[in-house]
Amino acid sequence: MLGVLILCGAPLGNPADASGRLGEVLASADVVAAEDTRRLIRLAREIGVTVSGKVISYFEGNEERRTGDLVEQMREGARVALITDGGMPSVSDPGYRLVVAALEAGIPVTSVPGPSAVTTALALSGLPSDRFCFEGFLPRKPGERRARLAALATEERTLVFFEATHRIAGTLADMAAEFGPQRRAALCRELTKTYEEIRRATLAELAEAGEFRGEITLVVAGAPPTERPTDEVLREQIAEHIAAGLSKRDAAAAVAAQHGLSKRDVYELSLRVQKLKDGG
Repeated sequence: MLGVLILCGAPLGNPADASGRLGEVLASADVVAAEDTRRLIRLAREIGVTVSGKVISYFEGNEERRTGDLVEQMREGARVALITDGGMPSVSDPGYRLVVAALEAGIPVTSVPGPSAVTTALALSGLPSDRFCFEGFLPRKPGERRARLAALATEERTLVFFEATHRIAGTLADMAAEFGPQRRAALCRELTKTYEEIRRATLAELAEAGEFRGEITLVVAGAPPTERPTDEVLREQIAEHIAAGLSKRDAAAAVAAQHGLSKRDVYELSLRVQKLKDGG
């Protein structure tokens, strides 16, 4: 019989958040693949569980090499539990590669649901939580980060990010520049831990607050909804871009990006503009 892959939601910081089922799975699994084996052993000790199966490390540096071996063990019937340092595996943590490989091999994949920094921070932020998108970690290079934030500037859903301590100051400054300094945000630091802190303020205020230490989840309000410009306004803007030397396609792309509209719809407008210009 085939084995199974079990994704284990780990406490974010407080071991008391571990479920009874998590303890059962860690105690009974044939293999426990852990992002940090030392943290796993400490967690098991804190929740009173003895891990009887084989414990191996599974992290960004070795997951490509270890994935094939774990899949082979599951083919032979092994129950493999995958656990990261906190939250759910594969959510900005190791695990996605193993999930895909297991599914491709026809191996069942299930989970022991647990804490999530994404939904915990979202619920604590005081920002709209009915519609949101998770962006994970932004690009490390400043130019790429600014470009990604510029692309998100018109996103109306609440945004959730992870960020490293040494990059948070630059990220907040870039967000204030791209989203506007008065956009509301909540910086959630060290969730569920002794020094948990939630700062709810504008991006400008957070950017001026100085250094933040620890594990950070940042929740940012979405852009205010904007009214769609009339076709007449769009046609005028397209015509201006074409008169300035842009092709119909590039003019349509520029106008679509400006208003957050479909490139295809705006391009069809550009064709009509050109037809009118040609006397058609």
